[in-house]
Amino acid sequence: MMKELNTDLFDPRSTLMDPDFSRDATPSADADADDFAFAFNDSNFSDRLLRIEIMGDTPESRPDSEACTSIADWARHRKRRREDIKKENIPDLPECPEEQILNDNQPDMDDCEGCENQDEEAVAMVEESPSGDEAANSNDSDWGMDCSTVVRVKTLHISSPILAAKSPFFYKLFSNGMRESEQRHVTLRINASEEAALMELLNFMYSNTLSTTSAPALLDVLMAADKFEVASCMRYCSRLLRNMPMTPESALLYLELPSSVLMAEAVQALTDAAKQYLAARYKDISKFIEEVMALPLAGIEAIVSSDELQVASEDAVYDFVLKWSRTHYPKLEERREILGSRLARYIRFPYMTCRKLKKVLTCNDFDHDAASKLVLEALFFKAEAPHRQRILAAEESATLNRRFVERAYKYRPVKVVEFDLPRQQCVVYLDLKREECANLFPSGRVYSQAFHLGGQGFFLSAHCNMDQQSSFHCFGLFLGMQEKGSVSFAVDYEFAARSKPTEEFISKYKGNYTFTGGKAVGYRNLFAIPWTSFMAEDSLYFINGVLHLRAELTIRH
Repeated sequence: MMKELNTDLFDPRSTLMDPDFSRDATPSADADADDFAFAFNDSNFSDRLLRIEIMGDTPESRPDSEACTSIADWARHRKRRREDIKKENIPDLPECPEEQILNDNQPDMDDCEGCENQDEEAVAMVEESPSGDEAANSNDSDWGMDCSTVVRVKTLHISSPILAAKSPFFYKLFSNGMRESEQRHVTLRINASEEAALMELLNFMYSNTLSTTSAPALLDVLMAADKFEVASCMRYCSRLLRNMPMTPESALLYLELPSSVLMAEAVQALTDAAKQYLAARYKDISKFIEEVMALPLAGIEAIVSSDELQVASEDAVYDFVLKWSRTHYPKLEERREILGSRLARYIRFPYMTCRKLKKVLTCNDFDHDAASKLVLEALFFKAEAPHRQRILAAEESATLNRRFVERAYKYRPVKVVEFDLPRQQCVVYLDLKREECANLFPSGRVYSQAFHLGGQGFFLSAHCNMDQQSSFHCFGLFLGMQEKGSVSFAVDYEFAARSKPTEEFISKYKGNYTFTGGKAVGYRNLFAIPWTSFMAEDSLYFINGVLHLRAELTIRH
């Protein structure tokens, strides 16, 4: 039995560690789990006494879950309490009696001000005698708390093998190789605000279950489990919280939990669910622009990292990230740091237009060398053949960095080759997947990103429409000019598509047109066949599931 228990000791990610907590399991103590609830606080099955010294809290330091009816209440209270702790002075160590601090993650006093999680380090002491209050005035788990009086003491009978098997913290406490580890009486010092959560945690280590079910209380237990390194309880709390209805407040809270390595591993599924929730809720940023602009950094990262983001183009993602960072980080140095280290990785520069990439090079918000590297990488990607682009995207899709993975843009990316001599001309390539075309039926349309000729913006649009006689559906392709005043523009144009068996571009339609702002010209039935034939499995125009279109535009003189 102890061999099985010991699998919990050294690798919190081990699948052997906690067999009743597989990813698909329901969070419950099933019949096969090691259940020692009968031994909890029972002298017959215990080898030590755990003395819990409970320090007096200020009224503001009551349990985070106490009087909290929601996740938002819990978050506000916890933030306020931690800010209060940071305002207090760190006590001088000589004023407090010495004690054995058995947590090798404990920060040095010189580093305390920079410690992100000052109020969460666990402190344990081993005493030679269960009597006396020698340690009552020593350091406690809140570095910001002065040497307060112990308001009450709880004594529990504990089994050191059971606790050590569940927690590296207790394992080190009971097996640190020092004389004190052989003593029978062990003392923990906690805040009164941590008492309920610690008792739930200790009970879980015996029974593999919790009695509390509210989200604020579960978060308190989760924090205690992180503090005392009980990964199995953290996963248990994480699973229960994941099964509760998610809100923007709770999702953001989960993403801003303390970021220790153990925490990151144990609640990965919870933070992933929070990211997915935010990405799904705000996938169309334009509908929630004020709400999204107010989100913190963790929320923005979850949204802009999503493949499902519904935006006009990657240019829009770049503009949004720049706007958000300027609002939240008005100081240039801070903004450069956040963009360079946190947000730039989520902008898919290879899918931005060349015109926007030029602006990146001159944008002062980015470090110049970093911007040059990003733009160069984007241009190299654009120059790759389509099959190479797909290979790069496939390789990236398995990593956190997905800069080569295309999003579902409202305006489809195009490749453009421009010529100035002997005449101003551009050749535009637009690729559409079979699924995208299928989604156009019966009357949909999809637009390309804008491209430019002679300083004027143009776009392509693919339609599913009725033929001239309205007798059947067919595929249409149109060329439009962006509306900009009453400019008149004479253009020769030609539409072509790759076709089997040669897979070469074959011209389908030629024409000329004098554009004015907002006008479009094209062909309602580009391939002169019904929609069903165009979409058929043996269609001549889909090569490896992709329709390859080309438009050549030349300014007429």
